[in-house]
Amino acid sequence: MTQPMILVTGATGKVGGAVVAQLHAAGLPVRALVRGESDLPEGVRAVRGDLGDPASLGAALEGVDAVFLVWPFLSAEGASDVIDAIGKHARRVVYLSSAGVGNEQEEPGEAITLFHTELEQLVEASGLEWTALRPTGFASNTLGWAEEVRTTGAVRAPLAALARPLIHEADIAAVAVRALTTDALLGARPLITGPELITQEQQAALIGEAIGRPVRFEEITLDEAAEQMRATGYPAQLVEAVLPGQARLLDDPEPVNGEVERITGAPARSFREWAVDHAADFDSTSGIRPGAPTA
Repeated sequence: MTQPMILVTGATGKVGGAVVAQLHAAGLPVRALVRGESDLPEGVRAVRGDLGDPASLGAALEGVDAVFLVWPFLSAEGASDVIDAIGKHARRVVYLSSAGVGNEQEEPGEAITLFHTELEQLVEASGLEWTALRPTGFASNTLGWAEEVRTTGAVRAPLAALARPLIHEADIAAVAVRALTTDALLGARPLITGPELITQEQQAALIGEAIGRPVRFEEITLDEAAEQMRATGYPAQLVEAVLPGQARLLDDPEPVNGEVERITGAPARSFREWAVDHAADFDSTSGIRPGAPTA
């Protein structure tokens, strides 16, 4: 009997890539939606298409039973057409949402929460079988520090004391695989978290341990951080959403739960494990010598 095909969007990203890898490792038929050249596991078929152009998705969706949906835009514009296209082929969609999405009575207060809320509503109204995954902050977001760590041995960022239960992309993927391949999470919106609260200063130190040389955390102001984000090309609505949202978490941190283990049977990976897994991203033979002074 032929196993159903699963389409993964965002397949070249950290979470989507982990979903592709886990499905492929399990011997399950998986197809990757890509916009250009891609480096995928041998045997995984890449099909070109763009979520910004629903008409381009036909070949990718042909014969597909379930879709892992990662929305790459900061608004829900065009999402209805994409979900309609999915519904013409597949019977199930698993949407990568956010822990910031509250219940239906809450008014979303920032750009990120707003589009995730709208996407969840569209998915739930589609008539498809659905699951909306709500992870806390991604450990992989700290890869934004990688170049600075390689070249200066330091992280310059605001909110040293900000503690979050950052989640490993492999754990998000493991929950997604369960949602895609079993009925255990149908109609569910699981909040999934890392195993403990880790401050940003501790995150930098753990990255240092993983690469074998100290990494300092140099705290800057929120205004300096906003200017940095704008200078590197972040959209204004993202800057206005991310930094105030992070500041609020100082007094009202995200919860820590055991949902990853409950769903997958394995405990959530720690940030220390994530840092070891990604040590090569932060290390470079062209970087500073251990212990060398920096400007």
